[in-house]
Amino acid sequence: MALINIDSALNRVKQQLRKIQPGQCIEILSYKRNRGVSITLLENGQVHVRERGYEELERVVEKQALSRLLKSVMKREFPRSRKVRIYRLESMDRIERKKKIL
Repeated sequence: MALINIDSALNRVKQQLRKIQPGQCIEILSYKRNRGVSITLLENGQVHVRERGYEELERVVEKQALSRLLKSVMKREFPRSRKVRIYRLESMDRIERKKKIL
């Protein structure tokens, strides 16, 4: 997917989250793809959020709390970024694959 303005990224993630099935993921990456946040929808309606970058954290939260959590995570992981990349992945296995770093 193309680069998206970071101000509209949260709304785009919410839209994508409504469309995915349990087990599928949404990944938000920096321009250089060296930092990122992955969001996986779980079977019970909760969301698994994983940070990779400045901090290496994993959390499981309710869908209602995701918006607030993503705001703080995006500020921490993408502090100077104006554009981010958003990808929709079919499974968590795709998150671990090597990415081209610019």
